[in-house]
Amino acid sequence: MTELPARRLLLVHAHPDDESINNGVTMARYAAEGVHVTLVTCTLGERGEVIPPELAHLSGAALGQHRFRELGDAMRALGVEDVRLLGGAGRYSDSGMMGLPDNDDPGCFWQADVDQAAALLADVVREVRPQVLVTYDDNGGYGHPDHIQAHRVAMRAVELAAEAGYGIPKVYWNRVPRSVAEQAFAQLQDDLPGLPFDKAATVDDVPGVVDDERITAAVVGDERAAAAKAAAMRAHATQITVAEPYFVLSNELAQPLFTTEYYELVRGERPETRESDLFAGIGEAS
Repeated sequence: MTELPARRLLLVHAHPDDESINNGVTMARYAAEGVHVTLVTCTLGERGEVIPPELAHLSGAALGQHRFRELGDAMRALGVEDVRLLGGAGRYSDSGMMGLPDNDDPGCFWQADVDQAAALLADVVREVRPQVLVTYDDNGGYGHPDHIQAHRVAMRAVELAAEAGYGIPKVYWNRVPRSVAEQAFAQLQDDLPGLPFDKAATVDDVPGVVDDERITAAVVGDERAAAAKAAAMRAHATQITVAEPYFVLSNELAQPLFTTEYYELVRGERPETRESDLFAGIGEAS
């Protein structure tokens, strides 16, 4: 096996596009610094809503394959080469929004056995040996079943890997500090008349918003990383329309495109002050 770089980052996401929205700056920054960045995506997003009318015919497996190609384009924009589908293509399908009959599909990710899915992810952990893992909180950020399941699977994989002799020193959840979100939405309301969008989302529509004191790390995007994030989000054209510094999803509600990304450390020694590097405190021998 080829020797891996000294620093290794693993991100676990539910669908193609989640990684670019939540962690595009982080991935671009660390990839540029020579960190081995691994993305594991749990489904292909086969039940996602399609924005462009010219692509509205896509659904099911065809949509999933199209979104996988979008994911490849997004990762090239971010400079990330190690991209994997949990269990291989088609192992787990999109579960749809919470409360829909789609959730009962036996092949969907929501119905997956957590230990079995976590064992697949733990195999990746043992191979890559990341010092840092990033995923969602226990509500999946905003309650989507696949996001919740990705959280469960990621956290269980951390336990399984530790039982097998490889512990991940630091585990972070995606977050947005409430003060930052409120300031960004206040600016959005001022800018809205000049945007190609008619309505704005609210702070409560942003996944992972928490009180500021819970934030333990902030990864600031320089001009290059910020541009890479916007390009990666544009690559997910079925799901996202970008008009920097804002974007919309299929609900057509504008929200800020954050070029600083925030995290809460949930495994590892909590720092006394907010970190600017997710690898802070980790030696190269880890």
